[in-house]
Amino acid sequence: MKKLYSIVIPVYRSSDIVGETVFKILQVLRQRDLQGEIILVNDGSPDNSWEVIKGLAEKYEFVKAINLVKNFGQHNAVLCGFNYANGDYIITMDDDMQNPPDQILPLIDSMNDSDYDLVFGKFRSKKHAHHRKLGSKLVGYLNYKVFNKPKDITLTNFRIIKRDVIDRLLTYKTSYPYIPGLLLMFSSKIGNVDVDHAPRKVGESNYSAKKIVQLISRLLINYSSYPLRLLSSIGLFISALSFLVGLAYLLKEILLGSSVQGWTTLVVLTAFLGGFIIALLGVIGEYLSRILDQISSNKSYFVKEVIE
Repeated sequence: MKKLYSIVIPVYRSSDIVGETVFKILQVLRQRDLQGEIILVNDGSPDNSWEVIKGLAEKYEFVKAINLVKNFGQHNAVLCGFNYANGDYIITMDDDMQNPPDQILPLIDSMNDSDYDLVFGKFRSKKHAHHRKLGSKLVGYLNYKVFNKPKDITLTNFRIIKRDVIDRLLTYKTSYPYIPGLLLMFSSKIGNVDVDHAPRKVGESNYSAKKIVQLISRLLINYSSYPLRLLSSIGLFISALSFLVGLAYLLKEILLGSSVQGWTTLVVLTAFLGGFIIALLGVIGEYLSRILDQISSNKSYFVKEVIE
């Protein structure tokens, strides 16, 4: 029996290129006589991307078009695609042809020739902007620290995943999904395969420096207590330092008598400690806010329309 491959593609501002992406994928599947389905998730795109992918779903029986109520972000859109995927293997890729469709084949071959649960495409040469490359390195380091990512594994959005990994992932309820981290959590054998990476043909990358910072914030606060532990450690250090300074002033007062010269020091220490306490409370408040969101709703996206 043939294996079914589900190809999940989040769509955002890609009305001019997503049609070509789907057409090229269909060509690759036909060349290798592979059975597949393409799941296009419109993530609240402000252009006419929905009309384009809706037309593709109406034209091809193995294309599904899902329209989200608004822009929930790439990770939420991918999670939505996972819920609609029926394949034995699930492939995720971008909508802008930077992941050339013929590079699906190395992913499939690497999975068939091994017992991997999860294989990431490793780009031979990245065609991203410098700020995104820097952001990727930082996110990679955080994945290593937070999710115990193997040091020799490179993470990308171009990957193939076994069905049982997806089934385990979908049992995890969160309002702030971070797909690479969740895949690392629910996979045991992980690999890389070399693939090509093409320059973006149309438009600009939707991953701005602001979105990279938001992604790092999601990774740290929702899947790690690292910021809280870091600030707690700093707080303990400041408390110890403040105690020593206070002890020194107390001894000075006992030995030399009181003096109004310590007024500046007192003000500076009070302001410094007050600022630190405010920062610490802000981080705790962020944790509490996200916990409240989790309790209020376990849905990270809402679907408006499905064409299949």
